Amino acid sequence: MSDSNLLQLALLIPLLAVVGIQLTTRWENVREAVSLISASALFAVVTELYPPLLAGDVIAVHWLDVMPGLALAFRLEPLGLLFALVASFLWIVTTLYAIGYMRGHGEKNQTRFFSLFAVSIAAVMGIAFAENLFTLFVFYEILTLCTYPLVTHAGTDKARQGGRVYLSILLGTSVGFFLLAIVATWLLAGTLSFRPGGIFSPDTSAALLSVLLVLFVFGVGKAAIMPFHRWLPAAMVAPTPVSALLHAVAVVKAGVFVLLKVCLLIFGFETLQSIPATKWLLYLAGASILLASIVALRQQNLKKRLAYSTVSQLGYITLGALLATSAGITGSALHIVMHAFGKITLFFCAGAILVAAHKTEVSELRGLGRQMPVTMTAFLIASLCIIGIPPTGGTWSKWYLMLGTFEADQWILMVLLMVSSLLSIAYLLPIPLRAFFSSNTPEAAGTLATDGAVAIKEAPLPSLIALGITAAGCIYLLLFPDAFYQLIKAGI
Repeated sequence: MSDSNLLQLALLIPLLAVVGIQLTTRWENVREAVSLISASALFAVVTELYPPLLAGDVIAVHWLDVMPGLALAFRLEPLGLLFALVASFLWIVTTLYAIGYMRGHGEKNQTRFFSLFAVSIAAVMGIAFAENLFTLFVFYEILTLCTYPLVTHAGTDKARQGGRVYLSILLGTSVGFFLLAIVATWLLAGTLSFRPGGIFSPDTSAALLSVLLVLFVFGVGKAAIMPFHRWLPAAMVAPTPVSALLHAVAVVKAGVFVLLKVCLLIFGFETLQSIPATKWLLYLAGASILLASIVALRQQNLKKRLAYSTVSQLGYITLGALLATSAGITGSALHIVMHAFGKITLFFCAGAILVAAHKTEVSELRGLGRQMPVTMTAFLIASLCIIGIPPTGGTWSKWYLMLGTFEADQWILMVLLMVSSLLSIAYLLPIPLRAFFSSNTPEAAGTLATDGAVAIKEAPLPSLIALGITAAGCIYLLLFPDAFYQLIKAGI
């Protein structure tokens, strides 16, 4: 099969999965097998695209000319492949986790859930491989619309309210700012195609470019830069597999990926470094990192604490992109990978705790490590990954982000990153440490065995396997980050 056909297959496999899931809705084991096989097939196809890309092959697909100069087209480039690799692999793991969670928690409308999940992955592939801003925008909006029913999955008043906040902010920012930025880019540059080094001519007004950059940063609401971040904690009413989709597999990663791609392939290093708005947006990203960390520290609901942690960590990726240095871009792209594995593990653990122990508050988790040792060990590993210390891959992304602030002479931001890391220690590490080392209380101890010891009661096996895989991935990425590093270097 040709490389261009492989690229098209990567775009079509999730849609074919939707058909298979709908046809097998009456047989849940078959339906879930279709999801797992489709996810595995997608990952295999995306992996096959890795060698020809590094070999320098041009792999592109043209679907449709909407009007002169405006096409629905796709092209393989390094950062897009990195995003696609992460999303396709985590589709496998999240599907495995969802099988255990959805059954263990007795969730309704499971066929709809798996179908919309597949549509979301199709949208992610479209975003990852988009050749131009028009194609990217189309799939960006599809991702918003197909994840809305997942956010409101429970059907309660609280879920519907969370869905309204989710939809209003994401559609409002994309139509009010992002679309306007795309139109202005077309008028200024005469093209929407991504190009290494950027697409604007050297004589383009710095003031206009500053306005344009502000529109892009605020327009990509999925990146959750303050003050357009409220949709993320509001969406925590969704089932935990959806939270994993939002935080690690698709939605927020699509947001920061878009910003990274815009900074690198629409503006370029030299343009970003020369326009006034970059400096102020850097400080805005820094403020988002710090403020979200402080808010996370104050949250007692576990999923809300993790949600505000995500807002903070997304700020790291945005900051790295805006630094417009080689180390900053490297750290930003690596953090997409490292945060994906760390945060998905944390949400998997939160869901496992809900299913097995029926607990949602941080204060209820004391002593829980005796009842759920595998889950809380995974939580500890993932926390270290988010913090950015060994033995986890988060070490590399935080290291390169620090180097990026050094290269850009942004000492204030360097200190801010250090303070934020200390805050992440404060809001994450006490949870697993107290789970293992606090004395058992009647509420935390769980069910007692006949000899008086605490009986182990973990989540269903598929969920446990999934969180074990992603926790192991956090450690694996410390030892073997080279495959992603090579992609990033090829894209800079």
